[in-house]
Amino acid sequence: MTDQTLLSLLEAKPGEFVSGTEISRALNVSRTAIWKQIRKLEAEGYQIEAIPRRGYRLAGRPSRLSLAALLARLSTETFGRNLKLFDVVGSTQDELRKLAEEGAPEGTLVIAEQQTQGRGRLGRSWLSPAGKGVWMSLLLRPEIPLPLAPQLTLLAAVALCRGIVRVVPLPIGIKWPNDLLVEGKKISGILLESAAEDDRLKYVVIGIGISANLEADDYPEQLQHRAASLKMLSGQAIDRTELIASVLEQFEQLYKLYCDQGFVPIRSLWEAHAVTLHRPLALPDGQEGIPESLDDMGALRVRMPDGSLRTVYSAASVDGGVS
Repeated sequence: MTDQTLLSLLEAKPGEFVSGTEISRALNVSRTAIWKQIRKLEAEGYQIEAIPRRGYRLAGRPSRLSLAALLARLSTETFGRNLKLFDVVGSTQDELRKLAEEGAPEGTLVIAEQQTQGRGRLGRSWLSPAGKGVWMSLLLRPEIPLPLAPQLTLLAAVALCRGIVRVVPLPIGIKWPNDLLVEGKKISGILLESAAEDDRLKYVVIGIGISANLEADDYPEQLQHRAASLKMLSGQAIDRTELIASVLEQFEQLYKLYCDQGFVPIRSLWEAHAVTLHRPLALPDGQEGIPESLDDMGALRVRMPDGSLRTVYSAASVDGGVS
């Protein structure tokens, strides 16, 4: 049995439940095989309602992004104007790095409906089911020294916060350095990866993951108390095209501000959106302090119990000497 065969069977009875017995008889497969294919369809973005003794019903189809609709919705000058849209990739980061090495211009954007090897900070995997989120990577070519690269991850956090809230009015806050939280649950992630040459940045690839329309059962059990989607928190389905356009608009505006005026205005905006400041924070070495502000480089200034001020840096992933 293929998932398409099962899908065709459900589509033949729109709005109706099809019993497991009927499916099993029609397709000559076991109940276990049916359930495996149901889960596969759900992973592809189909919504399938299952009720004991009634069976299965197709409740919704994946909402697919359109290249034409995305380009028509953009209000940016460069960000997203060179756009690659994929159905499935391992990682948008990897796809965009290839383009960057081939000379792709600043603002190039790679979006995927699904990632099979999406990754977050510190090598963690990133949940990227089909049709339910925004999984994309943006290329920047800033003329800044290598040590300033972490400032861009803070800029990205502010851009996402401002872009998302214009589409979904939720109380979004930034947790150091760039996690976006609502009611203590993570809704978005940012991964900055760079290539350098002669102590200067060649390019920066900024990976962005926004959990837009995931359902509670899309998350593994270990994440259900720590993560949520915009749909779960707002009670409404999110227009992903509008969300992408809003984020890119804010990103481009803030990036221009950063290029013109440096990090100072970005620092002020980050601090205004932060939920990390003035609250106890556990540091990597096990000590605890109270974050007070960012310094001029973008590091976090933490007041320790003995009154001293400690500086904590975020880590951008940098590859030296990439040709």
